Amino acid sequence: MQHRWFPSALALCRYRCAPWSLQLDGSQLSAITAQGRYTLPLSAQAGLTLQRRWWWTSVHLHGEDGQAICLPGLSPRDARQLQQLLDHAQADTQRQHRLAAMAAWIDAADALCDQAVQQRRWISHEQQQALLLQRQHIDPGQQARCQASPADLSGAEAACLQDWQADWPALWEQANQHMADAELAHSHALFARVESRPLSEEQARAVICFDNRVQVVAAAGSGKTSTLVAKAAYAIDRGIAQPSQILMLAFNKEAAGELQARAQQAFARLGQPGWQVQAATFHALGLQIIGQASGRTPHVPAWAIDAQAGVDKLAEQVDMLKDRSADFRTRWDLFRLVFGHALPAAGTAIAQADGHDRAGQPYVLTLRGEQVHSQEHCLLANWLFYNGVDYRYRAPFALDADSSGTRSHHPDFHFPQAGLWYEHHVLDADGQPLLHFSAQQQASDFKRLIHHARGHRLLETTSAQLRSGQAFALLADALQAAGIELDPHPDRELPADGQPPLPDEELIGLMRAFISHAKSNALGNAALQQRLAGLPGDDFSERHRRLLELAAPVTAAWDQALAAEGGVDFEDMLNHAAELLESGQASTPWTLVMADEFQDASRARARLCRALVAAPHRHLFAVGDDWQSINRFAGADVGVMTGFADYFGHGQVLQLTQTFRCPQALCDAASRFVSKNPAQLRKQVRSLTPAHGPVLQALQVARREQLGDAVARLLTRLVAQLRSGQQPPGRGGKLQVFVLGRYNRERAWIPADWQERFGQWLQLRFATIHRSKGAEADVVILPGLLAGSFPSQRADDPALALAMPDGEHYPLAEERRLFYVALTRARRQVLMLTVQGRNSPFLDELVADGAVQLTHLDGQAVDEKRCPACSTGVIVLRNGPYGPFHSCSGYPRCQYKPGQSALTTPAPRLAGSKG
Repeated sequence: MQHRWFPSALALCRYRCAPWSLQLDGSQLSAITAQGRYTLPLSAQAGLTLQRRWWWTSVHLHGEDGQAICLPGLSPRDARQLQQLLDHAQADTQRQHRLAAMAAWIDAADALCDQAVQQRRWISHEQQQALLLQRQHIDPGQQARCQASPADLSGAEAACLQDWQADWPALWEQANQHMADAELAHSHALFARVESRPLSEEQARAVICFDNRVQVVAAAGSGKTSTLVAKAAYAIDRGIAQPSQILMLAFNKEAAGELQARAQQAFARLGQPGWQVQAATFHALGLQIIGQASGRTPHVPAWAIDAQAGVDKLAEQVDMLKDRSADFRTRWDLFRLVFGHALPAAGTAIAQADGHDRAGQPYVLTLRGEQVHSQEHCLLANWLFYNGVDYRYRAPFALDADSSGTRSHHPDFHFPQAGLWYEHHVLDADGQPLLHFSAQQQASDFKRLIHHARGHRLLETTSAQLRSGQAFALLADALQAAGIELDPHPDRELPADGQPPLPDEELIGLMRAFISHAKSNALGNAALQQRLAGLPGDDFSERHRRLLELAAPVTAAWDQALAAEGGVDFEDMLNHAAELLESGQASTPWTLVMADEFQDASRARARLCRALVAAPHRHLFAVGDDWQSINRFAGADVGVMTGFADYFGHGQVLQLTQTFRCPQALCDAASRFVSKNPAQLRKQVRSLTPAHGPVLQALQVARREQLGDAVARLLTRLVAQLRSGQQPPGRGGKLQVFVLGRYNRERAWIPADWQERFGQWLQLRFATIHRSKGAEADVVILPGLLAGSFPSQRADDPALALAMPDGEHYPLAEERRLFYVALTRARRQVLMLTVQGRNSPFLDELVADGAVQLTHLDGQAVDEKRCPACSTGVIVLRNGPYGPFHSCSGYPRCQYKPGQSALTTPAPRLAGSKG
């Protein structure tokens, strides 16, 4: 449609404007003046402006060649019409530009689907995000605002708009799944030959998935190494990466060597013996990166890599600090004797009892040997003993007969030398009772009234003051004001029946783990102090503060030992290598980085992995099992795996749930056990391995001294089953037996002459459970499932949370995973041994779940009444000076004696027992 405009009559007659005409024809403006004809496409509207005055409007045209003309005298009505037409034309032009950009984007998005289907290439998250970012630039609101109603759109435009509004991430996901389905068939021959047995579908799909970040959560015995090796072969075969662009990372030399050997064997099976990929430890990789960037390879002493060697070296440094500084020695021993044991959550009952009294109440022992029913009281008593203060604990004094009907009161502490009384109240910082101690406020008021009535000098503290450390300052001031001088003495003789202090080796082990985690997270002393200041008010901050007081000089001594050898430790080396990559001072050729046993990654290892794949078009393939994360003492942080997406960004999470090792019944029992911790990643483990008899057996002997004989009897029984055909031979013709201990000392329970007696039929070896990970055997024997031994009660020290992003909150979380590792080493059967009245709580849990029945060695079911006080011992008949009586088998640790009514009433039995 054409539109024409002329100067108004007023402009021509009164103001003598020169005649002109302006014509809009489709998408082109034409101006005719006395000087000639001038044209301007609407796409160049930036060269057209309207200048309004009261009586007319001037039209100014500016060409790209610099030519400019002015058309004065346009009437206001015509100016409004022209402006409306220009606005509409501009909107239409913008719409066409947007539609063109949308169509180009849709073509690119469609090309990604073609890439998956036609080129058999995975559409990575990186590719998707790049296109989605372009889409945002084209249409920030992600709505096709084409400034036209659907009726105004052509068929092509309407189709473009419909495609634009499609859920493209879902379409790309579908394309990836179609690609994976097709690739299972296309690469079937490779998947069948790359390992000694064909890959499972789960393994093959993990190999095919080439997103930028892929986490594979793999069950025990599910073929993690096979998957890693197959992915390397597949990447090379499909041209995704050259051999020199592939890196496989392992956690020790043996594992790296196995990866390298397995890869070469796989390549040889495929007829490509010339392919060479690099398998390395994190240690070797860090040295390589630093050496290439700086021209100097740092020295990492062996004791800075090996966990036990590191603890031994740190023990030397601590001894030197003690010799050099009396202040350090005092602080060290104060921590061991007084603050070595963490307090339970504020207001909760005793977490780890040392025993139970005759009434069944739990107690803990003080250094001096008192049985106290509060861990806070125990802490205070130990502080007083360490400082040489003479005190009386809960010593009664008589009350008036009419005093609430009570004849005596038992104050928490009394200091007879000073005539000072001391009451400690379970109250928070606001003076409110904690949790189930709802009557504490009334009790506190009552105690205060008693002492006031008698004119006692009274000191009072609260739980909040104890945990913050203020209580110790108040106590020290009150004692000194009363004339009692503190005499701290770490070598004061301890009563034989008192609580043993935290052993030096345990505190050194805690220090080593703390240093490792702090360095992995790049937390110096200032940062640690800042984290300490941010702890919740009900946390035991005083213990954390004192630990940091020790950690600072111990860390400095550790670093000085490194400097003396011109070296760095493992964590500093890894962080330095990562810094070089992050800053661009170093680069690597690897486009595919694969990390094995990722559940044992420290934050420093994870940081290095992230730096390795930070550049575009790189891939991280991390394989592990968070259920088997058991190396926290060596710096491992299970949160790296359970929080994979938070640390590495969006990625695919796949699972290998089919195990080639354990029978299904054993998988079910072990999985149910470990997954009670809600923080563990969920998976349903499946097995096709046939069972050979019961997969779990729990056997009890009367005394600890009988465990060695019990192991011998079990070996004899296995030989008999093998010879009779009840047990088929294992690999190599012998039955492979693994004796696993929580500690090395459990090796003593293996018969010294086992080789002569059983070597013809059995292949036997011993290892700690920590050392057994990655290994397997037909039969696993666990000889030490004893309370106080397994699980270790000191597995997860809460102080480590200061040096870690997120501590673990589930009780004995790592010990639970350690037990899972022990159970899943068996291809057929696990035999567990315990002692009467000393059952491991883990064994009790399996019994309660119905996973196993507790029997004697002769196969008879154990029928015993569990002590209701300690829940570990059993009620046994004893002879005393006044005749027979019943009591807990855990005496003297548990002094519970049931009354006659309890004996005549059936007591709760062990779950799974008969009778």
